[in-house]
Parts: sequence; C-alpha cells; structure tokens
Amino acid sequence: MAPECSVSGLGEKLLLFRHEPNTEQILQRLTEKHEIHNGDLVEVVLTGTASVTETKYRPHSLVVHSYRTPTFCHYCGEMLWGLVRQGLKCEGCGLDFHKRCVLKLPNDCSRVFRRCGPSLSLFPPGRPRTPTLSSHTGGSLEEISMSKLSRSRPPSWADVSVSVGLSEGKEARPRVPHTFHIHTYTKPTVCMHCFRLLKGLFRQGMQCSDCKYNCHRRCMTLVPPECNGEKANGEEPEENTKVVTLNDLYEELRYKDPPTIDITPLQPSVAPCFSNNIPLMRVVQSVKHRKRRNSGVLKKGWLIHHTNTDTHRKRHYWVLDGKSITLYPNETSNKYFKEISLSEVLQVRGPAQLTVPVLPGNSAHSFELVTVSLVYCVFADQDGASWESALDQALRPVQGTVCPTTNNTGDGKNGDETQDISELYQIFSDEVLGSGQFGVVYGGTHRHTGRPVAIKVINKTRFPTKQEEQTKNEVSILQSLSHPGVIHLEGMFKTVEYTYVVMEKLHSDMLEMILSQENGRLTERTTRFLVTQVLEALRYLHMRDVAHCDLKPENVLLASPEPFPQVKLCDFGFARIIGQKSFRHTLVGTPAYLAPEVICSKRYNRSLDMWAVGVILYVSLSGTFPFNEDEDINQQITNASFMYPRQPWSLISLEAVNLINNLLQVVVRRRFSVGKAMGHPWFQNMQMWCDLREFEQRMGYRYLTHEADDERWRAYALEKDLSFPEHLAAAEEQKQQPSDT
Repeated sequence: MAPECSVSGLGEKLLLFRHEPNTEQILQRLTEKHEIHNGDLVEVVLTGTASVTETKYRPHSLVVHSYRTPTFCHYCGEMLWGLVRQGLKCEGCGLDFHKRCVLKLPNDCSRVFRRCGPSLSLFPPGRPRTPTLSSHTGGSLEEISMSKLSRSRPPSWADVSVSVGLSEGKEARPRVPHTFHIHTYTKPTVCMHCFRLLKGLFRQGMQCSDCKYNCHRRCMTLVPPECNGEKANGEEPEENTKVVTLNDLYEELRYKDPPTIDITPLQPSVAPCFSNNIPLMRVVQSVKHRKRRNSGVLKKGWLIHHTNTDTHRKRHYWVLDGKSITLYPNETSNKYFKEISLSEVLQVRGPAQLTVPVLPGNSAHSFELVTVSLVYCVFADQDGASWESALDQALRPVQGTVCPTTNNTGDGKNGDETQDISELYQIFSDEVLGSGQFGVVYGGTHRHTGRPVAIKVINKTRFPTKQEEQTKNEVSILQSLSHPGVIHLEGMFKTVEYTYVVMEKLHSDMLEMILSQENGRLTERTTRFLVTQVLEALRYLHMRDVAHCDLKPENVLLASPEPFPQVKLCDFGFARIIGQKSFRHTLVGTPAYLAPEVICSKRYNRSLDMWAVGVILYVSLSGTFPFNEDEDINQQITNASFMYPRQPWSLISLEAVNLINNLLQVVVRRRFSVGKAMGHPWFQNMQMWCDLREFEQRMGYRYLTHEADDERWRAYALEKDLSFPEHLAAAEEQKQQPSDT
C-alpha cells in the first residue's frame, strides 16, 4: 500500500517479483499470500499503464432545461415529453436526461460540452421578454435555473475526483435540481425550507412537479438540489403536506346541478402587459413539413439504349436519384437529353423477362425499363445486374423486404388479391411531409394517373403491436366515413416489415398557416372560416359516434394555398367509437390539446374534441398556447386557469373570448357541444356567410350553409341598410351530403 501517493489504483500498477534462481521462471510474482524473509531480492515493476493519465470521473452538473425540438434521453433513449422543462441537461458534457434517469447515472461527466440542443429559451430571437402578470414571481426558467446553479453547486465541484458509479449513502447521490412551478394551494401549507406559512389567496408558493416539495419563492434558490425524481408508474406521490387541488372541488361539483350560467359576454381578464405564454410551435409528436433537396445519387454511368418505337441506339450518361433517371450528354453538363420520372416506371424486366425482340445483328440488351408509353431497352454489359438492382431499390425506397402486399382499398374492397404497392405508387423518400411517434408520411404519385398522394409508412418491426392496432383502427374508421371535411383514404398495403396507408395529398396544415402569418396569428375572419369547417366535420363525426381524440392544428389540413381554403381532418389513429351516453378510459391525444378529464385519467366522451377546438381557437387568435411558462401545464389545464393578456387580446372581440371560455370548461356538462358552438354569436356573422357561400360556389356543392340562411341574411342586410350579394344566394350548386346520410 502507498497511502501518501496521490495516484489512485497504485496497488494494481506496482507488481512485486522475488528472485528465485533455483526455479525455472527465476522471478516469482508475489501476492498477499506470500511472505518475504530477510535476504530476499525483490524487484518492483511498474506496469505499462502507469504512464497513462488517470481519467477523472466527475458527477454531472444538472440543470432544468426546456427543449424546442424533439430530444431523447441519453440514458434510456426515450423521448423527453412536454412543452417546457422536459428534462435535465448537464452543463459539463451537454447530455440530456429524464429526471427519473439521473438517479441511475454513473459519475462519468466528461466536462467536454457537446451542443445537443437549442437554446434554453422558448422565445425566438428578437422577441422581447416583457413583464407579465407573473413577473413578480422572479423571472423565467433561465433565471431560476442559473441562480440555483450558481448558489447551490460547490465552486470546486469540477475539480473533485470521485470513483466510478454511485456508492451507498446520501453524499454519493447526484445533485438533482427541483422542477419548480408556481402553485395555488387550497389549504394552509408550510414552506418545507423555512417552515413558515405560504401566505396569499392564490399562487402562494412554488412546488416541484416531481417530488411535490413546497417552498416560498424567496426560498427556492436556497433549497438544496435533492429532488427524488419523477414517481414511477403507479407510485403515489409523497404526502408531505395536506394540499388539495381545485380538481377535487370540480369533482365534487360534477355530480351536482350546475349553477345558472350567465350567457352575457364575459369580460376577459386582461393582463396589464405582455404575456409570458408559451409561443405556438409544433409539438413533439409531429415535425414541420419539409422537402430535402439535392437527393443523393443512387447510381450513375454510361449506358446505351433504344426504345420499342425507335430502334436507333443512343449513348448517354445516366444518373439515377430518388425521384428520376436523367440522361446527360456527358458527365459534366447541366443540360440533359431526357428525364424519366420514377413515378412513370411501371416495371424493370431482367434478362429472363425481356419482351422486345433483339434487333438483327445486335446482342441482347441487359434489361428493359417499362413506362406508361415506352419500353427502354438498355445495354449495360457487366453492370446490368447492378443497374437492375439499383432501379428496383429506387422504386421501393422504404419497402424493405420485397414481398406481396395485401391491398385494402378505401372503398371497402377487402382484397384477397396481393399486390405490390410499388406497382401502383411511387414513394418519394426525399419528400417527407410529416413525421410522428410511430411512422413517417412521404409524398408519392399514382403511377398510372400521376395523381399526388400522401403515404404513411409504419415500420412494424419497431412497433409490432401498438401501432399496428392503431393503424387498423384508423383505416377501419376512415373506410366508414365520406365527408368533404374528412381526409379520403385510398387504400392500405402490408408487407412483412411495413404497413402503408395511402391518402389524398393536400397542400399544408393549419399550424403552418398560423406560423406563416406576419404577426404569428390569424385574423378573426380567417379563424371563423376555418373553425366553421372543423365544427362541421366534427358534427358529422359525432353523429356517427366517432370522436377524433387528437384534434390539433397539425391535423387540420388545408387543400390549397388560398386565403380561404378547404379544410379536412386527418390522423384518425387515436379516434374512438363513443356513443352519445358512453365514456372511455384509454389515454389518447397530444398533451397540449388534452382535456382535463383525460389528463386526470377519468372517463371521457366526445366532448374532449370540443376542448381541443377551444385550444385551437386560442392559439389561432393569439399565436401562443394558453399556458404560462412559469406554472405547471397540467395544473393549468385541469384548473382551466388561462389568462388573456392585453396583447393581443385587447384587439380580439369579447364574443371570441366568451366562446373560448365556454369550450375550455373543466366540468364536461358545461362544455359547449358542436351545435351550441356553431350557434354562438361569434359565428353569426354576415361576412363569414359570404365567405362560406363564395367557397361553396367554387367547390360546386353546398355543405356548410343552408338555404334558410339566405333569407335570414337578406333580411339582416335590409334591416342594417347593407347591400346583399344576390349572386351568393342563387342555389346553382348541388347539395353535397355524405353518401351514407
């Protein structure tokens, strides 16, 4: 032993040998079992690894972090869920973790910072962080995290060398910061740091959303970072204090007769200044529509070809990419002789399948490229097999193992026939329309008609049971629906590895429209027009006992780039069959748009779609989520504690605020149904009727307005001395009703 040596593990790096000339080895390795006598000659040998610099293992320096893009835990590999404060980031190595995972981490921070995500703030550059109603609480997430870090972490922490892994005892536990949110207590509660009462009527103090630690705002930076982490599934939270949330009060009122509701427009609780609400963004489950350009070249080379109609042989430099085959005159020219889109290619025939006869005096061609109008006979010499393989792979970019596919058409024709999806559709792997938790949506084309389609591809090997059942549910529901406001299903195909759902392709979605506006929000006129179509589609679904269960702007598709486009609902993977008086328990939907009863794991019915409509209205008119960054989002949802800050709600009508209030009702019985929402004064607008009638005339059928409305608005225009557009009242277009009504 060498107790005064500062090198750890010295006992393993020093080897002792005793000279024994009478033995064959001469040197005998000494261990703790051997004895040393006077006169023994002992050699001390330093191992080769002694000169290697000892790696210093350090604990992670963790801080609560908010992510603006989908991020995965570096320990368990699962997604960090939520809108804000989704996980913890190490300031040393830059890795990201769940709070539940940091208790299992070894103390192996490398202190080599890796830039693993976007900045901490959720607000884009250039947007001022102005004070809010909650500004008295002492700042944003950044300020809280940095102040906690600077006060609680020892200055010499980074220089301390510790052993690998976690040993027993409190001192060896990682220092996990609390995830504090402003909290409203309904019973007297004591600060767990200074043991003084949390005073006030609401927002009395801060509570950790994981371990339920309660403290004053002023005490928050003094609380040691000793959070116990998230509770495991099924584990009850520690009851350190008697705190009753407003959910309990609402639950008591649920089975009592509701008080009379004042139908007069409610005065919004306008904040004196700007809001600290979370800006509208794409949630984790979906990714912004994008199209990657300059797709990679799959194969290129010189080839000779002729066609079945022109026997003259031509030599060109062929370049195959993910979308087309381009024939260039040489290897460097930007000008090309011909471009063959892969969506036009019906088949690639090998040497054993050639159909075009060989020309006199010529050798047989290597393979044939069959399109709708021509057959290309290609001479590739020894490269024929590799070109055939590359073309086959380009025609099936995301199909994996090539095998017959079962075809389920959207017309309800359940096929016993097996058909390869690549024979009907060309999938463009470099055109990603959207990406979700389980699958990716690609752009594609129907080979025979050239019609653009959207193809959802689900890898069954990654999600063998849950997503396959969800896909079957989506297809079965879509097959039973026929409405202008619901996406049209063309068919479903299956292979051993993949499931393909083929749907009509539309222009963009409602979220893209909101984010593309100059001020990041829609006008009331545009919002009325879009939400009316959403409600009409929901009326159709609810009449057939179908609840969408995942309604959000990303799932409201727009058919064209026009200012007033057609709207269609999509993504019925979470949809459920729920009767008028039925309830369900299964967890469904996207957290930011979930109704309180779903978050609280209570029974829900079709009215959860109406809560989502309320959130859509809020984000469309304001450009922000109705959640404050400083408070726990789940608590805000379950208590419906939403505010309407002066900017921009002072510019929005009180009728719109009243409608949102009636949709965002915690008590389900008080929440507006589709019929009540469409009868609200905010929708009784002559300009909206004119917009809808012009839209219906463009479409050629009527399904959003009724003929009885014509006389009503004619009388209204006469009463208000307004000009009435007679051409809009002319019933020239046919009435469009769903086929099964």
